[in-house]
Amino acid sequence: MAFLYYTATTLNGFLADDNNSLQWLFDVPGAQEAEAGIDDLLVGVSTLAMGSTTYEWMLRELDLLNFPEKWTESYGSRPTWVFSSRELPVPAGVDVRVINSSVADALPGILASAGAGDVWIVGGGDLAGQFLDAGALDRITLTLAPVFLPGGAPLFPRRLESSHLHLTGTRQTGQFVELTFDVTPPG
Repeated sequence: MAFLYYTATTLNGFLADDNNSLQWLFDVPGAQEAEAGIDDLLVGVSTLAMGSTTYEWMLRELDLLNFPEKWTESYGSRPTWVFSSRELPVPAGVDVRVINSSVADALPGILASAGAGDVWIVGGGDLAGQFLDAGALDRITLTLAPVFLPGGAPLFPRRLESSHLHLTGTRQTGQFVELTFDVTPPG
């Protein structure tokens, strides 16, 4: 069982642009081939965690309230914990748990829903940082896209020094490079 932060990022460390759009990522030639790594990741994942911005982007871009089957086609029946300070809609037939809680307070429930499987911290960067703060971040996998943005949502708005990161894997897919690090939580 491990907590995994798996995400795509620009070369200068942004997950999304100033409008929370990922179009910059989809515009890179070969983006679909690079997305194939998600299928490998999902084999061991039993639970997802995401922030409200990521969740709302998915609802909007995939029109999930009208087509909830798109959720299950991508993520199956895996429980998903969405961290939000407000109520959010949930697609019909999907196990999404919208909670107003700290990561530390939610960990027992997340662990129970994960069982022996991994937890994928889908995004965003601040939520991944909160998992680190709670001592629950074991691996970071970054897919670097050959793009620079002038601003946007930061990859990881925390200080995490190299003494807490151990490079365990690299992979190139077209113009994308995937880097995997095991994480030793500070303190």
